[in-house]
Amino acid sequence: MVLVSHSAEVARAVAELARGLAGGAAGVPVAAAGGGPDGGLGTDAELVARAARAVDLGAGVAVLADLGSAVLTVKALAEDGELPGGTRLLDAPFVEGAVAAVVTSAAGGGLDAVAAAASEAYGYRKV
Repeated sequence: MVLVSHSAEVARAVAELARGLAGGAAGVPVAAAGGGPDGGLGTDAELVARAARAVDLGAGVAVLADLGSAVLTVKALAEDGELPGGTRLLDAPFVEGAVAAVVTSAAGGGLDAVAAAASEAYGYRKV
C-alpha cells in the first residue's frame, strides 16, 4: 500500500497508525509518499512511483491519496505506465480507508478485498 499525502508527516503518521492497528501488519508493505520535491507541502510524482515499486510484491499495489493534486499525480503516473502492473487507486477516506485496507491485507485479503474494505470506510458512522 502507498499512502500519498501533501504532507510527509501526515503520510508517515497514517502509515504508522494503520500498521499499529493491524497488529504491526507483518508482511504488509506500506510506504508513505508525502510532500513535494522540495520537502514542503505538495506531491512528488517520482516519490510516489518509487514508493509503489518498493512495495510491489506482484499481487497489485493499493494507492490511497489524500486530496486533489495527489489523486491527479497518481492518475497521471498510471496513465503514463509509471506504476507497477496491478496498481489500483482506491476511492476511500484517507485515514479510515488506510486502516481498513492494511487490516484487510494483514488478514490475507487480496487487492479486491483491500479496495472494498477501504471504500466501505466511507460508511463508518461516528454517531
